[in-house]
Amino acid sequence: MEARLQILGRREWWLWFSALVVTILSWAVLALTLFPGLFQNASHFYEIDSNEARWATLALVLVFNSWLVYRHRFFQLVRKDLTTSPSDRRASTHDMAADPSALDPVTNVYTRASSEVLLGKEVARARRINSGLSLVAFHIDDFAKLNEQHGSATGDTIAKEFVSRMRKASRGSDFIVRLESDDFLLVLPDCSLTDAKAVTDRMEPVEMTCSGKAVAITWSVGWIDYKRGDVPLDLYRRAGEVLRLYKQASKAQGGQATLLLR
Repeated sequence: MEARLQILGRREWWLWFSALVVTILSWAVLALTLFPGLFQNASHFYEIDSNEARWATLALVLVFNSWLVYRHRFFQLVRKDLTTSPSDRRASTHDMAADPSALDPVTNVYTRASSEVLLGKEVARARRINSGLSLVAFHIDDFAKLNEQHGSATGDTIAKEFVSRMRKASRGSDFIVRLESDDFLLVLPDCSLTDAKAVTDRMEPVEMTCSGKAVAITWSVGWIDYKRGDVPLDLYRRAGEVLRLYKQASKAQGGQATLLLR
């Protein structure tokens, strides 16, 4: 954050320096237009008189000032986002946690419906300050079979443990969504695909004891990268494509499947 604030400070310095240069040059041109004699020797069609030069300069100053206000406002928004903690950014969203229907009752993570507003805010923020946003889609392999063989209580324990591993591998500003009983989505603000892969690399193996037998829980994973112009529905759609394709990739690789969808 400190490095990004330093870059932002340099850009603001150059903005005001440019404003100073443009102001000095504009006043110089306007001063020259007070001497019509400088414009009386027009011998080419592209040469202008003093009044035309004056109005052209004023028009250029107006355009530059409009751009200056826009950039200044943009820098203010970026600085506000950088200096606001992730918990403060999502303070209004945390109010949803008071509503039990907003969270998955088993894993205590967001549901698809309750995550739409939060994901929409992260997409808007990534678009506004041109920051990264990555999603990781997980599918727990053979979850339905384990549920059928050992009961729903075992399935709930597996889901809770899997969510615990995701939380340990991610940051406090990240959030988890349970899309289906065996499908999860990890949303990583300010992260590139490389960062997202590093998070999945930190995921520890999950081993459970089912009916007295040790069972290694494997999962399929796919990475989704936010592209400028995307809306939350685009990200959900691409995550769904990853999760639909996991079986084919897992069968081809003979184990844990990994997919990358841009």
